[in-house]
Amino acid sequence: MTTAPTPVPTTPAATVPGGGAGASATATTTTPTPRRRPPARLGGASWLATVPLLLFFLIGFGLPTVAIVIGAFTASSDAEAGAGQFTFDNLTASVQGGYLTAMLSSLKLSALTALLATVIGLPIAQAVVTSRRGWLRQAVLTASGVLANFGGLPLAFAFVATLGNAGEITKLLHLTDHGWSLYSFTGLTVVYLYFLIPLMVLTITPALDGLRTQWREAAQNNRATTVQYWRHVALPILLPSLLGGFVLLFGSAFAAYATAAAMVGATVPLVSRSIADALSGNVLVGQGNLALALSLNMIVVAVLVMAVYLPLQRRSARWLS
Repeated sequence: MTTAPTPVPTTPAATVPGGGAGASATATTTTPTPRRRPPARLGGASWLATVPLLLFFLIGFGLPTVAIVIGAFTASSDAEAGAGQFTFDNLTASVQGGYLTAMLSSLKLSALTALLATVIGLPIAQAVVTSRRGWLRQAVLTASGVLANFGGLPLAFAFVATLGNAGEITKLLHLTDHGWSLYSFTGLTVVYLYFLIPLMVLTITPALDGLRTQWREAAQNNRATTVQYWRHVALPILLPSLLGGFVLLFGSAFAAYATAAAMVGATVPLVSRSIADALSGNVLVGQGNLALALSLNMIVVAVLVMAVYLPLQRRSARWLS
């Protein structure tokens, strides 16, 4: 008995283009390789969304900065001689005498308050992050957002009414007998901490949230104590964020003006007060451009602060993202 062969399916012949009459080839089916789409590029219309921001930056920051730089190297228009001429006298005077003292005092106050706020704010933020009560976290963060932006005359009045020479707490605890004075460098430090500590809590909380539970469990499995965990694991990871928060607090304290002006006046020399005195002519007449030179010094300090803050922020994001 003969078995019939099993028919094998064949693919239809396809004519090869350009092969002439009768030229044929077996067509093969191939799956096309998917191609990656090139990254989308911003078109001309997409850049229009950034125009308002660029205009705001140009008008609000660019033009004033240019005016300050030009004025810092120009003699004041109400000067006795050489009005409007190019000069280095403004910058030279801004780093001498009482102006140098005011700059050093501002740097000292900013560094001290930023350091204290960093040290105090970290454990507060850690207690909030590890708390099992959600309402406590929300309450602390909300209060921190309010207090971090509370300053100026209202803050000065609040402290004068409570810790001033005739303040309620001063009289209750007899602080004057112990040498306490709100209108001093120490008193101004306490006032600055009132809004710098909440700002530090807001700054460091996202970094603390980024600490993974697996890191703590791994440390515990290796019999590490809590102190060892913080010393060898948590603090090295948080160090860029802590330094970035310190720099941010330093810049905030360095730029503060209204609270110190309303509370201590000229008792504590600050560069912001020196700028106001030079503009108003309280010390010498014709020193308007000297105030611009002092402002230029503050801009240089702010640029240095940002130059330190931005790399630290990027480095901390690598670990905590």
